[in-house]
Amino acid sequence: MSVIEHDFGADKRRKERRFRDLLNLDALHEQNVRNNPLPYLERASERIYQLERTLFEAALAARAPTGGDPSGPTVTVSEAEYQRLLACRALVDAALAQIQAAADKDDAL
Repeated sequence: MSVIEHDFGADKRRKERRFRDLLNLDALHEQNVRNNPLPYLERASERIYQLERTLFEAALAARAPTGGDPSGPTVTVSEAEYQRLLACRALVDAALAQIQAAADKDDAL
């Protein structure tokens, strides 16, 4: 005897629920996501753009100033705080590099 597997659309509902959760929507929106996903996709696209812009601004803020007097007031921080700052900067730079690599890959297609 063999078993015929059928999920009755559970996989599709899981994807819709995950998409709804990623957009921080409540359960009432799940049917709307299923029937008319375009506004929700536009909302997700806008959120992605804002996150990419924030990453780019953070990477620019971490770079040393190019003009003017580079020696400003001296601020003393602990070694642990400095290491956390360097780790954050590395994460931002890596994320920005990933975004740029994906954009270059899309441009090549």
